[in-house]
Amino acid sequence: MTRYVIALTGGVAAGKSAVTRCFEARGIHVYDADAAAREVIEPGTQGLASVLEAFGKDVLGADGRLDRPAMRRRIFADRDARHTLEAIVHPRVRQWLRDRADAAPGPYCLLAIPLLVENLAHYRWVDRVLAVDVPEDEQIRRLMARDGVDEPLARRMLASQASRSDRLAIADDVIDNSGPESALPAQVNALDARYRELAAARA
Repeated sequence: MTRYVIALTGGVAAGKSAVTRCFEARGIHVYDADAAAREVIEPGTQGLASVLEAFGKDVLGADGRLDRPAMRRRIFADRDARHTLEAIVHPRVRQWLRDRADAAPGPYCLLAIPLLVENLAHYRWVDRVLAVDVPEDEQIRRLMARDGVDEPLARRMLASQASRSDRLAIADDVIDNSGPESALPAQVNALDARYRELAAARA
């Protein structure tokens, strides 16, 4: 297994992708739970077969893949549907991330896990937690601009996740992303140096 594993988390539209790009620019491998969630329900996978069994074939798009916008609307309107989907996808995502962390090169790797608070018990094996933090009003503004959703849906999307205070409570380190993206590299560079020290101490 890699010497050191950092779990990176943050609310929707907090800017996790911008942060991970900064780490990748420093040669760090990042494995994304959202990418895993797509891969484990690709056509031909047991994951997609289980989704179809639970929700029916009308959740498929014309290309044979899951119709994600339609499914997103469904699960944010129906808590039971969301729990059903999570029960199918999350165990597969956890295994995908663990496999990649086990094989990761470099001094440490990052696992980008938006729903880390909600699934923390399954990630006790990570070494450290890094939270990307922005005020909730800024999250809503960015989410509306990014996804073209209205404010009520944006607020429901935030409400479906752990609270900002819950994320900060589990964090060993915090990146403040309330400002411009140009403010991120300096914060990431400092953390990268620290993580390399911790990884070297582990070796």
